[in-house]
Amino acid sequence: MQRPQPPVWKRAVPVVAAVLLVGWLISLGTVIVWGRRDTARPAGAIVVLGAAQYAGRPSPVLRARLDHAIDLWNRGLAARFVLTGGTGEGDTTSEAAVGRRYAIRHGVLAAAILLEPDGRTTAQSMHAVATLLRAEGRDSVILVSDPFHMLRLTILAHEAGLTPLLSPTRNSPISASWREEW
Repeated sequence: MQRPQPPVWKRAVPVVAAVLLVGWLISLGTVIVWGRRDTARPAGAIVVLGAAQYAGRPSPVLRARLDHAIDLWNRGLAARFVLTGGTGEGDTTSEAAVGRRYAIRHGVLAAAILLEPDGRTTAQSMHAVATLLRAEGRDSVILVSDPFHMLRLTILAHEAGLTPLLSPTRNSPISASWREEW
């Protein structure tokens, strides 16, 4: 006597679960690989992606991004220093403006800084940065953010017409906790 076959859905569930797991692992691996790439070399601008600011002071995440970008600036890798980041609900100043003050205090020339304080999403910020830089004949950028943002930033920068180079922070609280967990 033959055993009855289980319903199709019971046979399909493990297959679907395995496919989803493999897809997730491939995605995770891709993000990790892109987050480890540092392709910084001379470019038209260094672009620092915004992060929270508190009462006019950069959050630890924003400070880590700024410190990394300032290091790139001090190495002479770009003539422009672009800061992105809008004004959060209840804030009176933008992440970009806070970053500007911090960068100037740490040696970046005020005349070299461009602000993009209006983007509400990373995609909007990338398009606005592209517009600012195209007006000056620049399109190559060194993107500075946390490692897990690098793949997404690369895609968004390409969509905005920029030529991205990557330089993820290594000392951000987000990056440090991520490394400890993995």
